Amino acid sequence: MSTAEISEGSPQERRTPDAQAFIDMQASPEFQELRTRLRKFIFPITAFFLLWYAVYVVLATYAHDFMATKVLGNINLGIILGLGQFVTTFAITAWYVKFAGRELDPRSAAIREELEGPAQ
Repeated sequence: MSTAEISEGSPQERRTPDAQAFIDMQASPEFQELRTRLRKFIFPITAFFLLWYAVYVVLATYAHDFMATKVLGNINLGIILGLGQFVTTFAITAWYVKFAGRELDPRSAAIREELEGPAQ
């Protein structure tokens, strides 16, 4: 029995991988695919949100008349775009949760099972 395994007498516990097992897993195609899928989602969404935030800040700083445009009563474009920042944050979070549940969680569970053995 290797040092990475826990005795067979305790069926509730998974084995503990050693450092080399983690290094080997990081080089595996499964892990690379997981990392690639994560990055293909995170980087574009982060760039979009940062750009959207920067546009809002620039408009608030330099386009006073535009942001003060009345939409409904005392509600102007600045308020709507500001609230849009919150809506966008919640929408991106919900989108990520759905994406992670569909794409990342099954892959990471398979990697964990390969490293530690099946959950019991």
